[in-house]
Amino acid sequence: MISLNVGIIGFGRIGAEHAQWLSRCSGIRAAAVMDQTRARQELAVSRGLKVYSSLSEILNDKAIDVILISTPTAMHFEHARAALQAGKHVMVEKPMTLDLPTSKKLVALAKKRGLVLSVFHNRRWDIDYLHVKQAITSKRFGRIINIESRLGQFSSCVGPAAKEYRPGWRNEASFGGGGLYDWGSHLVDQIQRLFYPSKPLRVFAQLRGNIWTRDCDDFARMLIDFDNGSTALIEINTTTSSPLPRWHIDGTLGSAQSPFSLAFDTHQWAQLNFTSAGKQKKQIIPIDDKTRQMQKSESDIWNQFAKAVASMKGKKQILPAVPAESVLPTMWLLDAARRSSKTGKAVEFKGQVEWDYD
Repeated sequence: MISLNVGIIGFGRIGAEHAQWLSRCSGIRAAAVMDQTRARQELAVSRGLKVYSSLSEILNDKAIDVILISTPTAMHFEHARAALQAGKHVMVEKPMTLDLPTSKKLVALAKKRGLVLSVFHNRRWDIDYLHVKQAITSKRFGRIINIESRLGQFSSCVGPAAKEYRPGWRNEASFGGGGLYDWGSHLVDQIQRLFYPSKPLRVFAQLRGNIWTRDCDDFARMLIDFDNGSTALIEINTTTSSPLPRWHIDGTLGSAQSPFSLAFDTHQWAQLNFTSAGKQKKQIIPIDDKTRQMQKSESDIWNQFAKAVASMKGKKQILPAVPAESVLPTMWLLDAARRSSKTGKAVEFKGQVEWDYD
């Protein structure tokens, strides 16, 4: 039986997708939408959703238990804070906010109010990432020397947006646009979890606007030194007609890389072509059943969120799939990248955020 009602703030492309994911859940459903764009309001009505045109209206609806924030990135903090202050549990689309300080404020507010706060980092369950993680954990590479994670194409990385509301906002800095905030937030989140419990020592980054935007970045490169001696490279390059591999991994026992798929096929990204050290033996590392079973769909993530909310009334608390605290290291890395690119200098990690989140 459905017990939790979700109000969606921002019914653009991703907000509408969330409504579809929620339609396949149990115990939680999309019930209402707040969007000021007439065409998006009409779409919501056609899907049987109640429509509000102001933030105060949806937050004052006592029938709404959960708020999804799927507005442009620059609005995340304001909308999430208002929802928490109204006593609503909150799911925020990635990236959590524009920076670490505001993200910390949301975590503190949710804790103070006794509310569930989560961030929709759904790519923690992509098959390619899970496969890479399992191969590293099983010591297939030996000691990790270097990991490179890339997205490459000759096209803006922001993806399709609702044409009725400023479709190019992800290429505008004032809205929190740019490749680093977009795909970069996913790749950075994956990298920091691959190296956990190792912490970064320093970050150096280059963010440039070349073709699709001069306002923010359509090319982003981050270099990270970790305290275990390993290095990482993260690159979002939407100005290349010759994409480099999605993954490249070097270890003391060998190296591997996987092809990039312009169709964003994560199973193709998971084709790890391994070459052993010394003997130069080549093979594709197979995906094991355990890794396949670890996958979560977007609906699974929402179902876990519903369980976390329900557990607030019991003695044993269940965590959402992505506890907001676990995203704070990601936010620090994103902040460090922007600061490094602006100054042209590496940014040192000095314990600005707790890395022991599991």
